Order: sequence, then structure tokens, then C-alpha cells
Amino acid sequence: MENRSLVTIAEHSKEKILYLLEMAKQFENNPNRKILDGKVVATLFFEPSTRTRLSFETAVNRLGGRVIGFSDASTTSSSKGETLKDTIMMVSNYADLIIMRHHLEGAARYASEVAPIPIINAGDGANQHPSQTMLDLYSIQKTQGTLENLNIFLVGDLKYGRTVHSLLMAMRHFNPTFHFIAPDELKMPEEYKIYCNENNIKYVEHTDFTEDIIADADILYMTRVQRERFTDLMEYERVKNVYILRNKMLEKTRPNLRILHPLPRVNEIAYDVDDNEKAYYFQQARNGLFARQAIICDVLGITLDDIKE
Repeated sequence: MENRSLVTIAEHSKEKILYLLEMAKQFENNPNRKILDGKVVATLFFEPSTRTRLSFETAVNRLGGRVIGFSDASTTSSSKGETLKDTIMMVSNYADLIIMRHHLEGAARYASEVAPIPIINAGDGANQHPSQTMLDLYSIQKTQGTLENLNIFLVGDLKYGRTVHSLLMAMRHFNPTFHFIAPDELKMPEEYKIYCNENNIKYVEHTDFTEDIIADADILYMTRVQRERFTDLMEYERVKNVYILRNKMLEKTRPNLRILHPLPRVNEIAYDVDDNEKAYYFQQARNGLFARQAIICDVLGITLDDIKE
């Protein structure tokens, strides 16, 4: 039987990505449908989440399905020593689909190999976050009118930021030029630069974050320095405020520039940016509902033809 799990965006072809974006568009036109009537979806969040969990659960509810699960692993049998495999196998008895976030890299891959039902990776450590990538792609496509030939600037925590790792892999189909802006402690890991070289993805690295450097950006993708990924809190304190986007820095930027952020933000985007027409991060979060509706339907075998009106 075909495994329809979504573990990493790297497994999706250009055609599949565009297909899912068209599904998301259909759901934005009408997010309330009853196509999951009778389906039960389990959300297993072993790591904290607000937007991802709530948008997935909203997606299921708006499609007529039901949600079970947990948002705090300390209240589950894993706190008693139950293995991930046993948890997955047990929940598979009750649900048609599992949406899982886990702190361990590779946990989603492992779950997809042992589960008899599809798994959607809602983030595994600093590794991948494919559903965030789909809503990022949808946001880029909506604001730029295309995914092709864009200048995309990734700023902040490029070492632990799973959202930027997934976005990098997805954009390989669309001839981007990436600019990696990060301090040495948080620069893009070597494995992803090797991936860029192998897939002919152009990139430039910077340590400075100035208005001149970002002047020709189409997309400015800000990220939070993630305190929870640091074992050395002194190192975190040293880098947490190194890049802050302020409204004045946007004066020289292109009219089509849009600022994205996977959220939550701490202080890497000043509040005076929020009122700038180039700020798009709250609309981006809203797009998560439609992108995740498309992902859920796809892994359950529901097609674009099934949802077209």
C-alpha cells in the first residue's frame, strides 16, 4: 500500500508542489466543507506549538473531521517511558491520520515507517517543517505572482531554523537566489550549502544586516533565534538580538518586497514594522489554514478534482 505520509518537502516534485498550492487556493475560496466527515485526525505534539497545532486542528474542523490528541507530552504515557513506536501504533488504532511534532530529528521519518496510517511531519527538531514550507510557498506565490527567479533573503537562525531548511529544499525547482544572513554561530549548516551546490541553487552569505544589503530582496524571511535549541545559554544571549528589522530599514527596498516570519517572533522584527504594507507575517499565518487543508486532503487520498467546485 502506498505510504502517503508527508515527512519532508524534498520528496515533492515541482508538479506536486504546484498541485498542492492550487488545492490551497481552492480552500481559500471556500474553507468550510464536509469532506472529512467520519474521519478522525490525531495531533501528537511532543513539543510546544501554537500556530501549527491550531491551524491543523482548525483545518480538520472546517473540513468536517474530528480531532483527538495532546499538546503536552508530559500528560501522556511517554512520560512513563512508552516508546514512540508504541505511542504511534496505539494511536493508529483510533485515527485515520497522525499529525506529529517531535523534538528529535528523524522522528517523523521513523513514525512514517512504523505507522499503518499516514503521518504529517509538523516539525522534527531542527530538521524539517514541510507544512510551514507549503504555507510559505503559498504566501510567496500570492504576493509575488510567481515562485520563479526570486531573491529570497533568510535572516537570523539558519542553523537550527527548520523552516528555512525546508524552504531551501522546496525552492530548488524555481531558480531562486538565496541570501543567507546570519552570525557565524548560526550560519546555514554545511549540509544545506552542499544541497544548494548539488541542485544549482545560487546563494550568497552575509554577516551584516543593513538596509543596503536587503535593498533588492523580493522576500525577506526573518527567523527567531530559538532559545530552546541552545545548550549554552551564554551563546544564546550573545546572538539573540544580533539582527533586528526596523521600519526605517525598509525605505530602500523594492515595492514588491514582502516580509515573512514563521512566528512566534521575540524581538527580531520591531513593532513599527507591523503597519508597513510590506509586512505579511500575520497574513502568512492565516494562509497556513488553507495550505494545511490541502496537505491533509492529499495524504488522505482526496484529490483536487474532489474539491473543485
